[in-house]
Amino acid sequence: MNKHHETTGPADEQQITLRGPAELADALPYMMGFHPNDSIVLVALHGNRGRFGGRLRLGIPSSPREWSPVAEQLAECLIEGSERRGSRPDGIVVFLCQDPAEGETSRRVMERLRPLAQRLRTACGTLEVPVYEALCISDGRFWSYCCPDARCCPPEGSALALPGTSVMAAAAAYAGIQVRGSLREMEGRLAPLTTPPAADQEKALDTAGATLVPRILDEKGREQVAAETLALARRLIKRIEESPRSGGWAETDVADDRLITHDEAAAVILGIQDRDTRDRAAAWMEGPDAPPALRLWRALARRCVGPYFEHAAAPLTLAGWVAWSTGDEPAARVALGRALRVDPDYLFARLLHEACNQGLDPETVRSCLRAAGSSRALSGNGGPDEAARGDGVPDDDGRGDDGRRKARSRPRPRRLRPPLGKKALPPAGPRPAKSASADRARGSRRSGERGTRSGR
Repeated sequence: MNKHHETTGPADEQQITLRGPAELADALPYMMGFHPNDSIVLVALHGNRGRFGGRLRLGIPSSPREWSPVAEQLAECLIEGSERRGSRPDGIVVFLCQDPAEGETSRRVMERLRPLAQRLRTACGTLEVPVYEALCISDGRFWSYCCPDARCCPPEGSALALPGTSVMAAAAAYAGIQVRGSLREMEGRLAPLTTPPAADQEKALDTAGATLVPRILDEKGREQVAAETLALARRLIKRIEESPRSGGWAETDVADDRLITHDEAAAVILGIQDRDTRDRAAAWMEGPDAPPALRLWRALARRCVGPYFEHAAAPLTLAGWVAWSTGDEPAARVALGRALRVDPDYLFARLLHEACNQGLDPETVRSCLRAAGSSRALSGNGGPDEAARGDGVPDDDGRGDDGRRKARSRPRPRRLRPPLGKKALPPAGPRPAKSASADRARGSRRSGERGTRSGR
């Protein structure tokens, strides 16, 4: 179950009239930006004409015992979120989307999910917002849980309209709205590699960890590793930028994977586990840097294989941030949602996910990152571009001509989390002091379940 729901803001003002369950079912992927397989989707309706408002998506819980509390939580979340954005919904449309399991028919899926639909209708009604329609979409067919008329909603279901043939499809094409395929396909772009090269990538991560982790635990070494990481990431972005996209996204992903060696991927993956380094890398969020940076973070997320899967939280969050910054909210929610499944405590992903779902303007975050980059440049620490030129690497031992240590403002070093199943590497020097917040975060986990990793 995906415990991190996704919402969107109100729909655009362009008027499109949808008549009946068939057109509602066909409109769903255009409202979401993708085909939401294995999902509960709630859409708020406003006014006498049923204007679309906020939308919310959650993975269907596998256990029916979770359906009642989930239904109550979703209804409350959508209604309260709509009120915060302007007005309480006058109604709700519910979609349950799930393809049949092996040996199961789509009609059987519809019947199996009927109690979930009823719980959602009851939860919304309890909050005095009626459900006008509840649809099940499975294997190219749809059913209505609300319409008793077999003439328009037969027991065997109705076939969805052919792609691109409906009124909604024409309006979406005119508006430039793109459907990116299914949610499963979008998540597949971010999943760890399972091909034979995955074993070589894991070995490269082991080797890089033995070298980099002790350096990162040392104050001076941490700054050097940060500069090296950002310089390497900049070179990879340039390499990707010079390799234009060819074909669809699947061909592009394969080409990107071939452009990055196992050692390069390992070095950047481990380097951006440091929070400050990750935040400096997040500055590649706009302009010509953004598209190749997004391709890089996706490629690195795929390289977090085997026991290193939790390390994917950093590149996934960066991918979600760049997608949101460039206006691709569906891709941002998918990446951030996956980051939170990998590591539910990853603070940067949680904050971005909430901000994206609340419909906030990403310019607020962009301006903060720009200001932080300017501050680092003025203090001599340098931003991503400075690090790429080598300016971020200290050319002495950090002391002035009089032998006293220079005053530098820098975040406290953080401990890195070893991959699950691997022994923690001994630090090269004294361990940094633990912060109270880090102690609380670690205390919330079972002892010995996992190590610690910076980048929160």
